Amino acid sequence: MSDFLIAPSILSADFARLGDEVRAVLRADADMIHFDVMDNHYVPNLTVGPLVCEALRNHGIGAPIDVHLMVRPVDSLVRDFAAAGASYISFHPEASEHVDRTIELIRELGCRPGLALNPASPLESLDYTLDKLDLVLVMSVNPGFGGQAFIPQSLVKIREIRRRIDLLEIPRDRAIRLEVDGGIKIDNIRAVAAAGADMFVAGSAIFGSGDYAATIASMRKEIAAAA
Repeated sequence: MSDFLIAPSILSADFARLGDEVRAVLRADADMIHFDVMDNHYVPNLTVGPLVCEALRNHGIGAPIDVHLMVRPVDSLVRDFAAAGASYISFHPEASEHVDRTIELIRELGCRPGLALNPASPLESLDYTLDKLDLVLVMSVNPGFGGQAFIPQSLVKIREIRRRIDLLEIPRDRAIRLEVDGGIKIDNIRAVAAAGADMFVAGSAIFGSGDYAATIASMRKEIAAAA
């Protein structure tokens, strides 16, 4: 995997042929696959569960699977997705009764833990957890639906989280990823990378394009231009 990771969200894929869609974006140079898990309780909308993750693993998908839990409660689905083959599991701090305990549970189950922050979420939840994470996920839209427009004020939050990550003294082999999800497309991914993100979720911008490889290549070109 490269220093900058592109994670197409299957929320925008054709579910009638999901295995083929996932293989296609991985052949097109995607780094991993992103799961938007919604429970119609913590957020509106109802999407996929661990059986879909397990099915992709059984279908021969070996790439990392990045699971974003927009659910409440959290811990039971952490266990289920870890068993189904998830690589990263991120959750919203306000959806967990004990944030530290959920972070440790994710790691104990062999996955990489992340915290997800909504557009209006303050950064205080990172004050005592950042050094325990492998991922911070900034939502640049309000969660619940795909295809929304990027919220420009998210760039301020991304810059501040990047500053905090860079101040931490952690081993080089345990880099904390800064992921952004929501409205990412070719014409704004450069600004998001310049603000400090290194992991990018894109759904409709990739799966809604006519050429997955060309779209991902264009995204990588814009990311490189931000360096």
